[in-house]
Amino acid sequence: MSKGKLGVLGGMGPQATILFYQRVVDFTAAAADQEHIETLILSDAKMPDRTAALLSGETGPVYERLLSDARTLESWGASCIAVPCNTSHAFLPAVEAQLGIPIVNMVTETAKALKAMGCKRVGVMATDGTLKMGLYHAACQALGMETVSPPAEEQKLVMSLIYDEIKAGHRGSEDKFAQVEKAFRALGCDRVVLACTELSVYKDWHRVGDYYLDAMDVLARRSVELCGYTVK
Repeated sequence: MSKGKLGVLGGMGPQATILFYQRVVDFTAAAADQEHIETLILSDAKMPDRTAALLSGETGPVYERLLSDARTLESWGASCIAVPCNTSHAFLPAVEAQLGIPIVNMVTETAKALKAMGCKRVGVMATDGTLKMGLYHAACQALGMETVSPPAEEQKLVMSLIYDEIKAGHRGSEDKFAQVEKAFRALGCDRVVLACTELSVYKDWHRVGDYYLDAMDVLARRSVELCGYTVK
């Protein structure tokens, strides 16, 4: 199989983009620099907030900027594109339709991974925008799994972790995270998906255990495979 170039449409947020590239490197079976994936990273930190766009209905500026950035990566020679931002996946099918290369869909790939793990009832820890659009709910339900969102009070804690803490450069409150986990366990979830890349950053700083599946990990592994490399 010929080797492809990976395009990364990042900046949502910047810390998550750094972590995603580290995961790609970590998951690639390579014994030398030259055996790693050629990677093109466009970190667009000026991208409008995706959750705010979805909640307000003002989605045009986000879509147009995602499309412009994706076209830039395509023009640079990317053979596929990974977008380490879960909420942006509400826009990506329409973006992908305008390209000549595929976008690796973190949501559908994560749903497949959950199914392969034998999950029956999945908790979704994500932004308000991702939950509003039902991205993971639809993908999981299509494969026969139940999906659960946090109760309203716990969802406020999730948003605070993401926006007030991780995006602000802090490591995140373990007490808040523990309270959200307690709610998911009480709801009978057999697994919880970390469906926001800021939560992937939290996981990089704290031990969260096997109760969680990190969607960023799934995206990184699948990106390695689609570029024709062996996953380590």
